[in-house]
Formats: sequence, structure tokens, C-alpha cells
Amino acid sequence: MLMTAIYGIAFLVLAPVAGGIIAGIDRRITARMQGRIGPPLLQPFYDVGKLFEKENLQVHTTQQFYILCYLVFMAVTGVLFATGQDFLLVIFALTLAEIFIVLGAFASHSPYSHIGAERELIQIMAFEPMIILTAAGMYLVTKSFYIRDIAASAVPLIMLLPGLFIGLIYVITIKLRKSPFDISTSHHAHQEIVKGVTTDFSGPTLGMIEIAHWYETVLLLGIVYLFFAWNPVIGILVLVVVYLGEIFADNTCARVRWQLALKSSWLIALVLGFLNLGALYFLRGVI
Repeated sequence: MLMTAIYGIAFLVLAPVAGGIIAGIDRRITARMQGRIGPPLLQPFYDVGKLFEKENLQVHTTQQFYILCYLVFMAVTGVLFATGQDFLLVIFALTLAEIFIVLGAFASHSPYSHIGAERELIQIMAFEPMIILTAAGMYLVTKSFYIRDIAASAVPLIMLLPGLFIGLIYVITIKLRKSPFDISTSHHAHQEIVKGVTTDFSGPTLGMIEIAHWYETVLLLGIVYLFFAWNPVIGILVLVVVYLGEIFADNTCARVRWQLALKSSWLIALVLGFLNLGALYFLRGVI
């Protein structure tokens, strides 16, 4: 119980720090790929600090409440993961957190904000099937939905779940808000001036959204790490390679239409996910 509390507190404190540093590294590498020097490594922290210093202007009085709930539930989702709780509960909490930012965007009367909210819902629909299949595959291998049991498995999950791993990497691009699937908003000014779901957020409210995204980034990388939890060194190296691949895709791929993002994500889940689960089913006597 004590160690569980320590892991939870550590995530609450360290995850936004790690997420901000990852965002800083992302911006530096992106700048170098575009022939620029780029901002300081800690620029994301400076930016969020400036946002909290600005006047707290709101288009609608409920927006700050929704975004506060978004931040809180995103942090809670990470705590559930870090303390080894049920993977399905983690998925449900993550979805609930995303719903709050959608509600915040819908609270505005801006058509740009509404379009961004609708596309955010589409992104949730595109991501959910693959992450649920991933949880199901890990259960078939470890006989448990608990993160602590999955992470402690002596069986290399990547060896038995390669299709699910590839599919997860494909859809995780949606959650990291990288091209070609950043259809509801954008973190790069050269891609979009009106920022979709975050159009009518500013000041401290926008700062909370950024911190929530840092929590989410660490959570998503943690899910990828589960495939290699049997060897932490390999796991960390894979995380570096995966994130570098996301940065590369973000800077080389144009944004796709929402129809393609949704259909391709479901196709990947259908083909890779179900084929992998089917193979596990027939090999269940060996596992």
C-alpha cells in the first residue's frame, strides 16, 4: 500500500516534468529538421508559466470547470496506470478525460471550436478500438488486466503481440497530436492558425490543457513500454525510437482528412488486432 501511494505521488509530480522535457526535445528536433536553431529545451515550461500569468478570460463560464476536470482525470488516469491498476479502468478514465475537453469546446459558440470538438470525438472513436484490443491481447498472455501483473510478466509481450504493437504505434499518433492525424488541433503555427478544439481557450485554461497533454504523453509511452517491460533497457530504447519516429512523421506527413484517419485506424485494428488475437487463441495451449 505504501509503495502504491509512492508510485502515485511520483507520477503526479514527475510526469508533467518528464512530459514538458519531452515536448522541449520534440520542439528542438523539429526545429533542426526544418533548418532552425529552435527554442531552449525548457521553453514549454516557460510558455505554460506565461499562460498562468495572463488574465483568465473565458468565452463561457463552464469552460474552466471542464478543463479542470480534463486535467484532473488525465492525472488520475496516469496514477491508475502508475499504481498498476486495471488496464480497462485506465482506458475508461482516459476516455472520460477526453470527453471533458470536448465539452469545453462545445461550450463555446465558435464554429471553429465546434468543428474541433467534433473531430476530437472522431479521434477518440479512431483510437479506442485499438487500445481495447491491446488490453485484450495482454490479458490473453498474462491472464490479468492489472498493469502490475502485465509489467511483471516474464513473457516478452512483443514476441506474442507484434500486430497489436504495430497497431498501437499507428493510433498513438492520434493521441500525441502528430501529423498526419492531428485533425482536431495542431501544436505548430505553420500548420493551422485556428487551433480547432483549443480555439477559445487562453491563459491559465490553456496552460492546464498543456499540462494535461504532458501527463497523457507519459501515459501513452508507458503503455508502449509494457510490451518491453521484461527488459527495461530495451524498453527505454524502443520508447526513444518510437518517439523519434513520431517526430519524423509529424514533419514529413501532411494532415489527412478525418474520414481517412478514422477508416485507417479501424482497418488497422481489424486486420492487425484481430489477426494477432486469433493467433493467440489458437496458440493458447502453448502460452
